[in-house]
Amino acid sequence: MYSFMGGGLFCAIIGNILIVVSTATDYWMQYRLSGSYAHQGLWRYCMANKCYMQTASIGKCSKVVPWSHKMASQITGAVLWFIQAYWNATRAFMILSGMACFAGIMAGILSFAHFSAFERFSRSFAAGIMLFISTLFVLLAMAIYTGVTLSFLGKRFGDWRFSWSYILGWVAMLMTFFAGIFYMCAHRLYESRRVVGSR
Repeated sequence: MYSFMGGGLFCAIIGNILIVVSTATDYWMQYRLSGSYAHQGLWRYCMANKCYMQTASIGKCSKVVPWSHKMASQITGAVLWFIQAYWNATRAFMILSGMACFAGIMAGILSFAHFSAFERFSRSFAAGIMLFISTLFVLLAMAIYTGVTLSFLGKRFGDWRFSWSYILGWVAMLMTFFAGIFYMCAHRLYESRRVVGSR
């Protein structure tokens, strides 16, 4: 049981670190724009060794996605709203995922302690549930980003690819999922031993 909890705690900590790094860094997508290399994250886009905040404004379309002036003039207000909603949804789900994962880590640490007020299996179960919630939030964030990038943003750039911050998001999802599995296994093992011990 303790080996399951230890494995779950290790995966959860690694997953939480990856969520934070993925969310904070600017390498979700790389592309060439006007012959120069550029990259963007959830908060900023960088080109020509300068980084700019991702903001949505009707008058400053190029701050959302660094398109050419010709493309920017073709973008409507509805599309700008859609892009801003897409950024906000991805950011929100990644932040919620990090918070849920941190709560799962705290519950996982407490599952090692011997508090008379709580049964250990309850904390292991709570840790597993929080880590599965974290997995769901990362999955939603990655699905939104992937879907919008492939169907909309990717078509605006001729030479583009997903980058390492994006990949870390998927790895974080796997780590939180396996952490939840470990804690659920620990919970089941504790329950089976408790049932056998009560006979």
